[in-house]
Amino acid sequence: MPTGVCGCCGPLRPRYKRLVDNIFPEDPKDGLVKSDMEKLTFYAVSAPEKLDRIGAYLAERLSRDVVRHRYGYVVIAMEALDQLLMACHSQSIKPFVESFLHMVAKLLESREPDLQVLGTNSFVKFANIEEDTPSYHRRYDFFVSQFSAMCHSTHEDPETRSRIRVAGIKGLQGVVRKTVNDELQAIIWEPQHMDKLIPSMLFNMQDNEDSERAGEENPASLAESCFRELLGRAAYGNMNNAVHPVLVHLDNHHLWDPNDFAVSCFRIIMYSIQAQHSHHVIQQVLSHLDTHSKNTPRVRAGIVQVLLETVAIAAKGSIGPTVLEVFNTLLKHLRVSVDFELGDGSRRNSASSLSSTRTKESEERIVQNAIIQTIGFFGGNLPDYQRAEVMMFIMGKVPVYGTPCHTLDTVKIGHQGTKRIQAMLLSSLIMVTSGFKCKTMCAGLPAAFLEPLCSISLMEDSELRQLVLEILHNIIDRHDNRAKLRGIRIIPNVAALKIKREKISKQDVVFMKKHGQQLYRHIYLGCKEEDNVQKNFELLFTALALITIELANEEVMIDLIRLSIALQDMALANEENMPMFIRCGIMALVAAYLNFLSQMIANPPFCQHVSKVIEMRNLDAPYLLPEHVFREKCVLPDSLDRDDVGLYFQTADLAEALSVPGYNVERLTIPYIPQVTDEDRLPRRKSFVDTISLQVDILSNSLPDQSQLAEEITFETLKKAIDTTGLEEQERERRRQVMEKFQKAPFEEIAAHCESKANMLHDRLAQIFELTIRPPPSPSGTVTVTSGHAQYQSVPVYEMKFPDLCVY
Repeated sequence: MPTGVCGCCGPLRPRYKRLVDNIFPEDPKDGLVKSDMEKLTFYAVSAPEKLDRIGAYLAERLSRDVVRHRYGYVVIAMEALDQLLMACHSQSIKPFVESFLHMVAKLLESREPDLQVLGTNSFVKFANIEEDTPSYHRRYDFFVSQFSAMCHSTHEDPETRSRIRVAGIKGLQGVVRKTVNDELQAIIWEPQHMDKLIPSMLFNMQDNEDSERAGEENPASLAESCFRELLGRAAYGNMNNAVHPVLVHLDNHHLWDPNDFAVSCFRIIMYSIQAQHSHHVIQQVLSHLDTHSKNTPRVRAGIVQVLLETVAIAAKGSIGPTVLEVFNTLLKHLRVSVDFELGDGSRRNSASSLSSTRTKESEERIVQNAIIQTIGFFGGNLPDYQRAEVMMFIMGKVPVYGTPCHTLDTVKIGHQGTKRIQAMLLSSLIMVTSGFKCKTMCAGLPAAFLEPLCSISLMEDSELRQLVLEILHNIIDRHDNRAKLRGIRIIPNVAALKIKREKISKQDVVFMKKHGQQLYRHIYLGCKEEDNVQKNFELLFTALALITIELANEEVMIDLIRLSIALQDMALANEENMPMFIRCGIMALVAAYLNFLSQMIANPPFCQHVSKVIEMRNLDAPYLLPEHVFREKCVLPDSLDRDDVGLYFQTADLAEALSVPGYNVERLTIPYIPQVTDEDRLPRRKSFVDTISLQVDILSNSLPDQSQLAEEITFETLKKAIDTTGLEEQERERRRQVMEKFQKAPFEEIAAHCESKANMLHDRLAQIFELTIRPPPSPSGTVTVTSGHAQYQSVPVYEMKFPDLCVY
């Protein structure tokens, strides 16, 4: 009897258990029994409601085999699970998946590398299955943590370590593929998961020990592929969570100095994400730069260089409002760098810290150069309409006379710091304006940009004036002629240069009528600066030549000739005691330019006169020509002989040569005098901090009319001036007292004064309204204010006067 009972136990077991047991051979080396596996698969497809039980029983067997170290049967069980997953695609597969994931987790938790790789491979196969219905309750937190841990494997055997890391990366890739397309699994983009996913990939990309391996066997290349895939699937709201862990990883592993890996990472990011999300990455890097504003110079320089690579890729795409934010942040950090370099004067003066200070200054220069390069490169790659806005924005930050400078407080950093900021911002403007092709000069040089730019050209610093002229060259030169005019020389044949030129437009004619005198004035004043070197004269020559090519009609050419003769007369008269080198340099500049202009005009008598003067100078005064005066060992004379007429250009001869239709020769005989501006009323300045501009608008009649400044001097004008001398002295004294009051009086007194005027105005207005808008009489009375108290006066009805139509 007992034997019969025992014999019935096997057949009485559930069919699904018998089918599962049959797929396992007696010897695990024989592998999965394929015929029995086909039976099990057919049964699972025919009865999908049994899938959860099949999965639970397989999980039970697998757990028992893992504990008993029967790894052969573990492999067979996972192979059976994989085949069942691939074959069954019904709603009943959900419970089976839970059993499957439980078995994968068991394998990943074991310390055997083979089991971990086996579980990972099964999970990857599962990740590639597209399920018919979404899963509402399934979570992958454990798998993210476990796969991330495998990515950081430190196994002793390099081969095994590489296998485990590759398996971990594949597992993370499977998690990403399984979750990013499922709206119910958006939790994968939360920071707690991204902080594990991203660093795991970056760690393997950074630790490229198996560089000789290819394809999926190389952890670095596989991690990069997974990293690109993750970023490519990032949506608008997930971009920040994907980029922030990258920045944290670079901080934790000190990868900003050197920053090769950081640059590589952000190149991958920018090329992987969708173009419309680029501004998110730029904003993240900008805010990270703000966070590290007090870090070492090399770290800040590394972040700026990463920003350069980022904006270089995004500059031609859609970056929206990030443009000015980039420039504003970079200019702020430029000021911070100058503060760090020049701020601690007492410490810099100590002998013990001299070497460390020099090292710090050189490192800060690295930061500043990186910022300038980023500003210039970013601005240079923007469309022309945005580049014009950026030019205005940067010029608004340059500390110059006549423009408010709120962002860069130049008082604290002094003259040297101000000069540094001016030079750096102008250098960035050179890069921004490089290749800028404005259709009209009014768009390229608006008044708000031209005036502060020309103001810098009057600074007592030759480097700043050179930068200003280079900016003007970039904007004026719209046909790329500047390279042909490089240097200052007597050009024997201008036609051989093949200069590109178009007829001047009406808009440019209007521009020269409005701003031409301003350009002439600053060229005139820039020539007589005592610290001018050869490069200054070369740039001045190029500026005159470009104005001639791009903006000169007959009227402008006459003005340029007048300017040249005025420069020659200034060098001869030498009223300001200029050095002989400057005087000879001006003479050489005039000779080189008039030689160029004469060939551009193509007027034979004009060319003949210019050539004759140049020949005479070659024979008797070579120091008045550019080929000689700018040599190192050129012998300069003690004085210039004004009576030697043949060495100088004569206005009469030039006027006679140009007495042809189209040229107003009468204007040529009028000596050029630079226009008077507000800058001439100020003493010579070395920087913005040496000037004080105070403008107080008190009464409209307290300031002289601009038309009176340019009024023609006649006998009647002199007579009025004599008669009103006393009145002018009184008016000047009154204005001085008002200015002194507003400068020295306390704020409360000024406020009280203004308030009293306002109260008086309100009282007068109230009186006028009282007389003009008086309410009609009422029996209830009218309100009158007496000594600050309201009183009601009643009016009897019989005393009220009504219109005739209202009386019955």
